[in-house]
Amino acid sequence: MKKIIASLLLLFALAATGAVTAQNVKFKNYFTDATLRINYLRVGNRQHDSICMRSVECIPTWAGSLTQLLDPFDNGNYRIVVLDPATERELYSRGYNTLFQEYRDTPQGADSIASFQEVVRLPWPKKPVDICFQQRGTDQKMYTQLRYRFDPDSAQAQLRRQSKLREAVDPIKLQYKGNPHKKIDVVIVPEGYGPADSLKMVRDLHSFCDYLLGQEPFRSRAADFNVWGVPSMGEATGITDPGKSIRVNSLVGSSYNTFGADRYLMTMQLFRLHDAIGSIPFDHIIIMANSTTYGGGAIYNFYAMSSLNEMAYKVLPHELGHSIGGLADEYVDEDLSYGDIHALTQEPVEPNITTLVDFSSKWQALLPAGTPVPTPADESVPRTENGPLGVYEGAGYHAHGIYRPTMRCMMRDYAPFCPVCSRRLNAIFDLYTR
Repeated sequence: MKKIIASLLLLFALAATGAVTAQNVKFKNYFTDATLRINYLRVGNRQHDSICMRSVECIPTWAGSLTQLLDPFDNGNYRIVVLDPATERELYSRGYNTLFQEYRDTPQGADSIASFQEVVRLPWPKKPVDICFQQRGTDQKMYTQLRYRFDPDSAQAQLRRQSKLREAVDPIKLQYKGNPHKKIDVVIVPEGYGPADSLKMVRDLHSFCDYLLGQEPFRSRAADFNVWGVPSMGEATGITDPGKSIRVNSLVGSSYNTFGADRYLMTMQLFRLHDAIGSIPFDHIIIMANSTTYGGGAIYNFYAMSSLNEMAYKVLPHELGHSIGGLADEYVDEDLSYGDIHALTQEPVEPNITTLVDFSSKWQALLPAGTPVPTPADESVPRTENGPLGVYEGAGYHAHGIYRPTMRCMMRDYAPFCPVCSRRLNAIFDLYTR
């Protein structure tokens, strides 16, 4: 299989990409109602980043929109783009982030080479296409890192497709509101549940569904969501926690202490995660960890994760702000190992923080007349309220040089999502429902 995949690869020099075009791609002209899953490794460190293809698979469902195929948001450090090789026309695109990007900003990532599993999912092409893996350069523009020709009619792809068509997973239907092509489909993966935990797992799945839809703007848009549960369990109960010398062979191999942060609960096992989901239609993934220890994490268009800690009803919406909304953390924690992820000399791509390098591209137009920039802090704002819209210093893990829209927000201290964050979330919801 490696030789087969290798024969498909066409390496190209880095080349800048153009602007996102209008949403005028006709799905039925280029794609079928199925999913192309690409499994690959991203290998490198802060100075080096390469892609090693592993396999391709066909999933017999496509949950995404049939009309909104091109990503209108310039967010994420990576982007997948499908091109018509004859015309160079963009047929599909999505931005995303990865654990590797955070690894690069840790002390170990400065020079130690590591390998990370990654998965991208695209609508299944009707005819040969060029698939481009792009990454954001130091100038904030996207560049093509790897481009390869994918032929859906090749004998090897057909063989993989037939094998996947025989597989089926019967999901737990937590909420169903209609056609997946016009809904935001979220799948919840139970992690850390053993053979004796089946009843608890179902109860917890319903609780997490409630947490997902419990905060604005999710609550007002609840009718736009389908929510599915994976009916699978691991070999044992619990979650790996190196700080407590706990090791568990759980369903998707998650662990606390990711990148040395005790509360950072993530999994590196992306292939296992997507295998567990199987053919369940989804746009976004939540991993529900069977642990009462506080923890979680999320990455844009990658997955969100939260434990069953008593704060889960707040932690999960915060993490969904990252994974669905592409929102940045607004709190200050300069001791985080990946705290240098935002360069103070550039405007961040996340919509809810600014360095004032290009503030006009953020929420400047929303500010009330006469609002000072920066805006003086007002610590008297209750933790349950946003406070006035402004430009408050301290965000993106930095105490100075990065600014946020309100004093309090879900992305800072579990207050409600502020108007800027809510605006972006609603815009992304529209991408799946139009």
